[in-house]
This record gives sequence, C-alpha cells and structure tokens, in this order.
Amino acid sequence: MVMQCWSTDFLPFSAMVMVECCEMLMITLGKAAMNDGLNNLVYVVYYNALGTLFLLPCLIFHRHRSNMVPITLPILWRFFLLGLLGICLVQAVAFTGIKYSTPTLAAALGNLMPGFTFLLAIIFRMEKLDIRKASSQAKSVGTVVAIIGASIMTLYKGPRVLGSNLPSDSSHHELVLSQESNWILGGLLITTTCIMSSGWNILQTDTVKKYPEHMTIVFFTCFFGSIQCAILTMALESNPKTWMVKPGIGMIAIVFSAVSGSVFRYNVLTWCLDKKGPLYVAMFKPLGMVISAILGIIFLADPLHLGSVIGAVIITAGFYSVLWGKAKEIKSMVEVEDIVCVIDSTDQTSPLLHK
Repeated sequence: MVMQCWSTDFLPFSAMVMVECCEMLMITLGKAAMNDGLNNLVYVVYYNALGTLFLLPCLIFHRHRSNMVPITLPILWRFFLLGLLGICLVQAVAFTGIKYSTPTLAAALGNLMPGFTFLLAIIFRMEKLDIRKASSQAKSVGTVVAIIGASIMTLYKGPRVLGSNLPSDSSHHELVLSQESNWILGGLLITTTCIMSSGWNILQTDTVKKYPEHMTIVFFTCFFGSIQCAILTMALESNPKTWMVKPGIGMIAIVFSAVSGSVFRYNVLTWCLDKKGPLYVAMFKPLGMVISAILGIIFLADPLHLGSVIGAVIITAGFYSVLWGKAKEIKSMVEVEDIVCVIDSTDQTSPLLHK
C-alpha cells in the first residue's frame, strides 16, 4: 500500500516539482545568456542538439536490453509533429518572448496552461464537461478568470513594486516606451506558446498511449525538433556569426538546458503524462511563477511591477478554481465506482442467499 501510494501520488508530485525548478533555472540562464548576446534561436538549436547526443547512448542501451515495440510510419510521423510543435515552434517562440520580457512574466503566463489544456482536453474527449455540475462550473469559470489575469499582466505593467525607478529625462522616457512595447509583444508570444504547449501535452499523452516507449519518444522528439529549428534559424538568421557562442554564460546555459531540459524534463513529462494525464502536468505551472520571480530578482535584477502582482493573483485564483473542480470531479467518480462495486457484489451474492 505504501509503495503504491509512493509510485502513484508522491513520486509524480516530486518529479513535477523538480521539473518546474529545472525549467525556471533553464529559462533564467537562457535569459542571462541572451542578455549576453546569445541568439535565442541558436540557443534552442544547440541545447536540443546536445540533448539528443546525450540521449542517443541511453536509447541504444535501452533498446538493446529490452524488446522494444517497432516504430511504424504513423508513429514516426507523430514524433515529427511532436518535435515541430514542442521544440521548433514552442521553444523558439517562447525564448523570443522571454527575450522581450522576463522569466517572471513567462512563468506567470504559464498559469494559463491548465485552462488551455482543459479546453483542448474537452475537445479531444480527454476531459468531460457537464455545465450543470459544480465541478464543471468551477473549471469553466477558473479558465476565464485565468485568461483575464493573464491579459492584465500582459497589457498592464504598472509602477515598480520592487526595484528602483529610472530617471525621468526624455531619453529614459523613450526607453520606457520601448520596454512597454516589448513587454506586450513578449507577453503575446508567451501566451501563444502556452496554447501550443497545451496542444503538445495532448498530442504527447495520446502518443504515449499508442507507443509506450518513453525514451524513444523523447529521443525522436528532440532529434526532429533540433533539425527543424536549425532549418528555421538558418532561414531567419543569415549572419554566420550568429552561430558563434562566447565562453561563459552562453555555454553554461546550453549544457545545463541540454541536461535538465532535453534529457530530464522531457522524460519526466512523458512519464507523468502517461501516468496522470495532461491536466495534472499543467497544474504545476503556478509553482514556476514563484520560483522564477525569486530567480529573476536574485540573478537578473528584474523589477517586480504592480501589473504582475495583480495579474498573478487573478491567475492563481482561476487556477485553483480549476483545481478544485477537478478534485471534486475525481471524488464524484470514485464515489460512483464504489457504489457500482457494492451493487455488483450484491448481485453476485444474491443467488446464494436465495438457495
């Protein structure tokens, strides 16, 4: 019983907390590397390509030790789509958004993922929606509230809560206007990645149900994604010097992201999606907001704005509304299953009683 509780509840929870910590560290290091001159698309290509090289010997060893399910053409096509959506599009757009904003904004807008995942899960029939039930009402209202909070955080920056204000001369005023514009652009790009990431969660969950070989899925996702993102980068960046990485924070960010992102994060996400489903994985995004704010203030000297505080509070309220609705729904399902088990047990014993 204890081992079952460990494997079904505590282990996925601990793994997802570690994933969020690693992801926020990866984003913070990536932001610092981009501030130091590293191109955001080149960063995505390099760390995923390095992660693919790290995964290759693990995959060879794993396939040699066990009888693996053969890879069919439809499954290979799914790997291609996972790489295109999860790496080439999501990560390229995400780090572009982070380049124009901050890791704190990225983490805060990540709170939209539970809502987007819930909506997509309904569309693809991984979640049920009955508007007459309180659980469905809570999930629906929470989704709308979270989107409103994200809109406030994106469109309203507000005065600084932490950090010193810039001097009020004309040059600094122009800089502030430019930063506000970049902030909105960054927020819109990050929100787009939240939608695409939710779609990736749905596709990954469905893929792992059809092909339950986690290591193989992760390897080919990184493999295809690295190639696709490299082609995209070459098309957008014509300067060969863009591909050069200076010794220092850029190399540290690439190696760390390859290990924590491509190797650790993708394997854990795939395992948790298989065990718990896409909504469970998406529910851990609010934790990243706290981690990112702390890391951003400490390592990047990011200011904390009033709009971020107000938006974060509203997003968190929406998130916990979705969480409460999901918990109530699961509790109702368990109660129904218990009643069915009792009825089945009664039906099986009744003939013996009549004899």
